[in-house]
Amino acid sequence: MKVSRTSKAWMREHVNDPYVQRAKREGYRSRASYKLMEIDDRDRLIRPQDAVVDLGAAPGGWSQVARQRLGRQGLVLAIDLLPMEDLEGVHFLQGDFMDPVLRAGLMDLLPDGGANLVLSDLAPNMSGVPLYDQARVMELAGLAMDFALLTLKPDGAFLVKVFHGADFEQYVRDLRGAFQVVATRKPDASRGRSPEVYLLGRNPRPEAVEAARLREQEAQETPSWPQESD
Repeated sequence: MKVSRTSKAWMREHVNDPYVQRAKREGYRSRASYKLMEIDDRDRLIRPQDAVVDLGAAPGGWSQVARQRLGRQGLVLAIDLLPMEDLEGVHFLQGDFMDPVLRAGLMDLLPDGGANLVLSDLAPNMSGVPLYDQARVMELAGLAMDFALLTLKPDGAFLVKVFHGADFEQYVRDLRGAFQVVATRKPDASRGRSPEVYLLGRNPRPEAVEAARLREQEAQETPSWPQESD
């Protein structure tokens, strides 16, 4: 298959990217590690003895940072549809984070009360159709928000990657309705021309948690196939 000029240009930019080169030198699995480092330096999200859940974890850059900053304490649970190489001190679950069986297994691993921090760097397989891809990004972000509401402790935090575009402003409004404190972050390690931005929600609102529970219950009770009429 012939490689397009766009693909070649992206590869050159990626290889020459200072954060990619730094990640190789310092032993991090991806340049995304530095995004989380910068946000955590500012917002103090990762604290000793915390329980951290990393959605869309592969190849493990964020889980790696969380584990290092927790030291020997705390818990890191990483989830992804894709396989991920073992990381010392990180418990990896391969599968769909919306799968009830996987969710039950994860909750069994978390301490009483749930997680302190849910990270979401989820991204769909891009089709190249901007409107479709943006819709999938925001759909995953919405599912991640519900996951966080169902998983976090009352003083927990949720950090999610989204993209400027359709439904972005609505998502911000939804996040503000779900968390008492909401902030926007654009770390230096995020390419300036990239539409990606990170949203941080703190302290889930009890009414939003209850609404997420009702949505989950309704989803579990809704048949996944058409019902036959008498």
